[in-house]
Amino acid sequence: MIDILDYQGKRIHMVGIGGSSMSGLAEMLLKEGYTVTGSDNANSHAVERLRGMGIFVHVGHAAENVQGAALLIFSAAISPENPERREAQRLGIPEMERSTLLGQLMRGHRNAICVSGTHGKTTTSSMIAETLLECGMDPTVSFGGRLDALGGGSRVGGKDVFVAEACEFHGSFLEMHPTVAVVLNIQEDHLDWYKDIDHIEAAFGQFLSLLPPHGVALGWGEDMRVRRLFGKLACETRTFGLEKSNDYYPENLTYSDTGCPRFDVMFRGEKLAHVELRVAGEFNVINSLAAFAAAHAVGAEPEKIAESLNRFAGVHRRFELTGIIDGVKMYHDYGHNPAEMKAALSVAVMQHPKHLWAVMQPHTYSRVKGLFQDYLTCTQAADYTLVTDIFAAREKDPGDIKAEMIVEGMKAHGVNAVHTPTFDDTEKYLRAHWHPGDLVLTMGCGNINLLNEQMQLHGDTER
Repeated sequence: MIDILDYQGKRIHMVGIGGSSMSGLAEMLLKEGYTVTGSDNANSHAVERLRGMGIFVHVGHAAENVQGAALLIFSAAISPENPERREAQRLGIPEMERSTLLGQLMRGHRNAICVSGTHGKTTTSSMIAETLLECGMDPTVSFGGRLDALGGGSRVGGKDVFVAEACEFHGSFLEMHPTVAVVLNIQEDHLDWYKDIDHIEAAFGQFLSLLPPHGVALGWGEDMRVRRLFGKLACETRTFGLEKSNDYYPENLTYSDTGCPRFDVMFRGEKLAHVELRVAGEFNVINSLAAFAAAHAVGAEPEKIAESLNRFAGVHRRFELTGIIDGVKMYHDYGHNPAEMKAALSVAVMQHPKHLWAVMQPHTYSRVKGLFQDYLTCTQAADYTLVTDIFAAREKDPGDIKAEMIVEGMKAHGVNAVHTPTFDDTEKYLRAHWHPGDLVLTMGCGNINLLNEQMQLHGDTER
């Protein structure tokens, strides 16, 4: 078992150091006295920020980058065939996966809040982090998004509270050391790693078993799988959700004209505070209740929690307005499975557009194959759906699944869908068919956000 403490004062090399989580971990290592170098496939704001701290970052991956390193850190997205990983293996340099490092760095913190779930992790982690920061609790933070209040997705704080996004992909969350475990939902995803939903539930059970006897499990009480797992735990459990059967639930719930929720936060029949969110959608009621419960569990005052949640403006790439072109509002959302896309579109509908355009970039062949039937109906709330080619990410094209198959299946379910393979094709189609007052929502966790940037560069825009 590799222990990061054995490498203090030595050089740590990080492959993919510009990633939102990896860059934050690099900063933490630097603060703890490690010498850090790294590589990434492109320059970015994160890379420049790390260089400003004195970290040497190579652009591009090459074998010579790892020479002289004592330990190599990589993320699950980095293939074993990466030239730096191959060179580390040849030289006998030990390797550690990103999630293992994250779990080890949270050791020694009095409270470690680990946020898990098939979706909603980044938003909820961000809510918790911003709330604890504004409550004066100096949290250390690591999650996969960009939050303006932190200037990114990480923060090096004190040793009292660590807030981390705990992802189930490749079983990464089993490397965590939680004292407070949040489970937002348990649904099908990452079926290239898990056999089925029962296998996923079992993994969440393993994650919850990491809690110490004095720990607290917080979960969505309307998910039967969460309830089932909570029934097996010896530590304290608390639930959140829309129904009064939960420990934390809303009363007097109403929505603004654009779908932003307002409600009283109730805890076991007692009103704790009133919340008026700036982020829209029923799912954000649940996310905010989860964040409230987590902050409450580590001692934050209910009124201060509510005041912070009222100011929370969202995370980049989560239903983010990127600009207005020709009177059409352009939004982007990171949602990359059908459930997340459906949720994002439910918020888009609340903006009352003349016409709603869903632009989907399917992510990975394995996900599309595993959740194929769900893809066919997840954009039914939109007036028009455009589907780009599948974003391969870490996978190779198996040859038996294509974006055209999604489009044909959508049409069979009454969805007005068109295959626009490239960003240029998509932009051309949108500009030829949209009208002022329409709303375009691009969705995916690949590079579909670059379409929004491309279109802003090509035409008159306003923010």
